[in-house]
Amino acid sequence: MVSAALKLELDDYPTPAAPAAPRRTEIALRNVTVAYGSGRQGRKTVLSSIDLEIAAGEFVVVLGETGCGKSTMLRLILGQEFPTSGGVEVDGKPVRRIDARCGYVPQKYSLFPDRTVLGNVMYGPENAHSRVLARLRPSYFRFRKALRAEAISYLERMGLRAQDMNKYPHQLSGGMQQRVAIAQALLMKPPVLLMDEAFSALDPSTRASLQQQLHAVWQESRPTVVFVTHNTQEALLLGTRLILLGRHHDESAQRSNVLLDMQLPTAHLPFSRRLHSAEFHDLHEHVKRLAYKFSSMNRDADLSTTLTVEGNPE
Repeated sequence: MVSAALKLELDDYPTPAAPAAPRRTEIALRNVTVAYGSGRQGRKTVLSSIDLEIAAGEFVVVLGETGCGKSTMLRLILGQEFPTSGGVEVDGKPVRRIDARCGYVPQKYSLFPDRTVLGNVMYGPENAHSRVLARLRPSYFRFRKALRAEAISYLERMGLRAQDMNKYPHQLSGGMQQRVAIAQALLMKPPVLLMDEAFSALDPSTRASLQQQLHAVWQESRPTVVFVTHNTQEALLLGTRLILLGRHHDESAQRSNVLLDMQLPTAHLPFSRRLHSAEFHDLHEHVKRLAYKFSSMNRDADLSTTLTVEGNPE
């Protein structure tokens, strides 16, 4: 049973909670709809009527079943895809292409196979800082020395050891490669960090370790994070705000995919205590019930029951 302290009703859409103090809007999706051509069936709508504003420094987790448009939303913010209608803004500017304002960590790590661990992590800042001819100047060597030390620091925080720095991706486990990919994104110090189920393929102990490290880095530098996951516990553990998406259905064409948008009441708790708090348990149960209530699995079951009753009247 959901505690009275949460003040949430399972049968209603809870209204979004505003931040305690006004902050600059870092990301905005303005009445966004995304539809794809699907052959003879016409067009398939994935996202509909999405209106969201994300403040600078928020850690937003996007939760939902497979096919509800979580990753599509992330690609819109990144500039990898564009909406069918509506608009997307980052830092007050329309998103027209992929640029350095957003760091991105995909579910499947993508490292340069011909570069070492350290070379992979340093590649982005090196290229962003200097052109080829500028690398002949003494200032570049000072910059590269400082960058190398910082890259090693990030890699060590992600759990890599000194002997791992000169290894190549094929010499690392999948979990270690994902640690490198996260360090690679963090070293660029993007104001926006987008993570698409970045921990989903990891074993439980590696996943728990990276969750803790990511949260610690976020607390220090406060980038705006949009973290996509299908794991309810992970969503509530990491985020300051939860957005729950449901699948779009053509018979409810104007309804938004956003089922729930709320500030998480457990975000004020120390990270190590969240998982075992009564508030966390109550909120976890509430979100699971709400997600199932609007899931395709439950919808299909209801439809099947309706058809059975109509086909076999008492």
